[in-house]
Amino acid sequence: MTNPGHKDPTDYVQLNAVLMDLVDGAKSVLGPNFFAAYLQGSFALGDADLHSDVDFLIVTNDEVNLLEQSQLQTMHEKFPDLDVDWAQHLEGSYVTKAALKRPDPARTPWLYVDNGSRMLERSDHDNTAVTRWVVREHGVILDGPDPKDVIDPITAAELRAEVAALIPEWAAELRADPEGMNNAWRQPHTVLSYCRTLQTLNAGRVTSKLEAGRWALRTLDLEWTDLIQRALDDRPDPWRRARQSSDPSTVESTWAFIDYVVAFADSQT
Repeated sequence: MTNPGHKDPTDYVQLNAVLMDLVDGAKSVLGPNFFAAYLQGSFALGDADLHSDVDFLIVTNDEVNLLEQSQLQTMHEKFPDLDVDWAQHLEGSYVTKAALKRPDPARTPWLYVDNGSRMLERSDHDNTAVTRWVVREHGVILDGPDPKDVIDPITAAELRAEVAALIPEWAAELRADPEGMNNAWRQPHTVLSYCRTLQTLNAGRVTSKLEAGRWALRTLDLEWTDLIQRALDDRPDPWRRARQSSDPSTVESTWAFIDYVVAFADSQT
């Protein structure tokens, strides 16, 4: 079934047209190998706005073969050239229904297109329990069956375990490229992402980064209030800020916040 009830998947007419192009293009390339398409991320979790990226998941019956991959590559190359902002912020993966069914401890890379990229690559970005939980519990059906019929239930314990392992891993990656934090988009994105990991550890569920930031303001020590509020105030127009430098004092506070979250996660294991 395609988007049951013929409801528009989002409140944005131009975005709905881009999503239709994406799904129709994937179905044309994949033919009988196409199984389903879902919208995930902030649009699934209910906090999307005009500046959100567009997270999708396309599910196949079998592995994408080399010819299909080449044709999907050609399809994705066109989106950044469309005169629609939404088309420049598509991000998502292609995965078989068998691989999607349960979390994969090996984090096997899936065929993936990064935010705004023209190129398909292999990445484990979406191969997480978090992504499966979001799609299963809140995913927007673009085409195909209810995701609850595709993905097994993800427990709170599974979410907490994955996030607890991710927190220090991600911190190490950030520390390996400290100059990357000197970016007025990455810095607040990092703060809100870590707020979300803390909330998942606390609640055993996943929310959007914006909701997690608001939760953190209500919950965490007052010393983090200014940092988190500034991250929440990053919107509108975060993509313009991606070309600007971060406030050095905010960068320093962000590193301290990362250390705080890592220490908290360690105390929970």
